[in-house]
Amino acid sequence: MLFWQSYTENFRAPVQRQGGGDSNSSSGSFTRDVLALPIFKQEDSNLPPESKTKNPPFQYVLCAATSPAVKLHDETLTYLNQGQSYEIRMLDNRKAGELPELNNQMVKSTVRVVFHDRRLQYTEHQQLEGWRWNRPGDRLLDIDIPMSVGIIEPKTHPSQLNAAEFLWDLNKRTSVFVQVHCISTEFTPRKHGGEKGVPFRIQIDTFTQGDGGEYTEHLHSASCQIKVFKPKGADRKQKTDREKMEKRTPQEKEKYQPSYDTTILSECSPWPDAAYTSTSQAATPSFSSPPLSTYTTSSVLDSDSSSPNHQADPGGQGNSEQLSPTASIQDAQKWLLKNRFSSYTRLFSHFSGSDLLKLTRDDLVQICGPADGIRLFNALKSRSVRPRLTVYVCQESPQGSPLLERHCTIENGEHQSSASLHVYHALYLEELTAAELIRKIASVCGVPLGRIHQVYRQGPTGIHILLSDQMVYNLSDESCFLISTVKDELGEGLHLILK
Repeated sequence: MLFWQSYTENFRAPVQRQGGGDSNSSSGSFTRDVLALPIFKQEDSNLPPESKTKNPPFQYVLCAATSPAVKLHDETLTYLNQGQSYEIRMLDNRKAGELPELNNQMVKSTVRVVFHDRRLQYTEHQQLEGWRWNRPGDRLLDIDIPMSVGIIEPKTHPSQLNAAEFLWDLNKRTSVFVQVHCISTEFTPRKHGGEKGVPFRIQIDTFTQGDGGEYTEHLHSASCQIKVFKPKGADRKQKTDREKMEKRTPQEKEKYQPSYDTTILSECSPWPDAAYTSTSQAATPSFSSPPLSTYTTSSVLDSDSSSPNHQADPGGQGNSEQLSPTASIQDAQKWLLKNRFSSYTRLFSHFSGSDLLKLTRDDLVQICGPADGIRLFNALKSRSVRPRLTVYVCQESPQGSPLLERHCTIENGEHQSSASLHVYHALYLEELTAAELIRKIASVCGVPLGRIHQVYRQGPTGIHILLSDQMVYNLSDESCFLISTVKDELGEGLHLILK
């Protein structure tokens, strides 16, 4: 069981172990150095005992009620609704004459939502990448700027979906309103329904300006435990806990904390930013182009008639480049960076191209998580998305199609003509619309798109049926058509007939 430091002094009893406080302190220090994660457990913390604890310079108060179904010596638990704005009051808690260098100074605070469970803290990057994959464009945490008071220069970084930062003046009233967009069950393995959601933590780290003018000098950190439910789910859960407590006997109620109207964040160690900012800095690498012998470049189809997924990437993003089994370790690192796997370059720092290609799909999912594991497997195997519809077309003309080619063969030094062949072009459609098909046909036939007025399909008894989205949607895959062109009434445009 995890015992977290309680937020009131009544419950913040120091843990005394036989042999003095040094062993406890060294144990906490060793654990902190090994895990490189913030210390929340009271028995592992190297915070000084209560008698030696200084008054914290700041206090953060989350304006949301705590759960009544929490035992006395456990940390408080607060339920929040997804996407709802909650106020956090930023309070200057210094005594007179304490930290005078902060007078008339601005400080920077970073608020973040993190995992409570140590197991999920180890795999935080993979968990957040999986969430980003399922919810593109969304953030785990946002600041409600219109409702916030006293905050200056609020910022969010695209690489840190779970954090936001802002400046605030200690001499002015400051309240930041935050919205948590992830719910606790999103990080729970799906089994049979009714799974228990994982708890999160809201943590605030406050910094002051260092010698270089950057806000790097750590002042204070505090956090609290939360669970996030779908809209109005937190209210129902709070009501359920309250009704359960009302059914308990007075003796049982004494074992539980009362529900408080607000949640005070308890002190903790700062969150280790370095472990996560390094990956964001490596997200935009710069390196010279690899030698052509390193990669096997797939053949490039006709850029206008082929599927976008089969085209060469003009931006050089590596979509058409496949990792070669003979690639060295350095080449494999460059390939990972170029294909947006920068966060795994250190993990695969000793893997050559052959080593990476030997990994199975299950291996990569286990190493990188489901989202990045599947993406890396598809990149290694050069899997592309299959077009929704393939159509073959050949242009027809009264004198014979210009796409009719007469091939010559050489036998015994003599040229012989073979029979004429109808040469078709393949059109790969990603969108099943008439406009998409007409654009591809215009490119193949060499006709300006603006000159095509109508496109018809020849039906039974030679009737002409106007091409529509519904007709394209119902075309059979790998249909073949001969295209004939007819001038319109004014002689300026063209009508195309698919036969």
